[in-house]
Amino acid sequence: MKKLLLSLFVSLAFSGIAYAAVDLNTATKTELESVKGIGPSKAEAIIEYRKQHGSFKKIDDLSRIKGFGDKSVEKLRGEVAVGSADRPADK
Repeated sequence: MKKLLLSLFVSLAFSGIAYAAVDLNTATKTELESVKGIGPSKAEAIIEYRKQHGSFKKIDDLSRIKGFGDKSVEKLRGEVAVGSADRPADK
């Protein structure tokens, strides 16, 4: 029984690792569009923001983009991430 529980625990622990949030600083338009709540125009706006202002420092920076209010940023918080700010962001 202990082995079964241990196996189940390990499986559940590693299943969370397989899930990866979309990085706002490196994601392509297609990758951004794969996030529920981000369509083609919002994906393009994110990319344009990166080109004009550089990398996102935090997820809350999304609220600086037209179409992203506080509520939509909160809904996206678990779906997106902000990785290294020094990676190229012109995709």
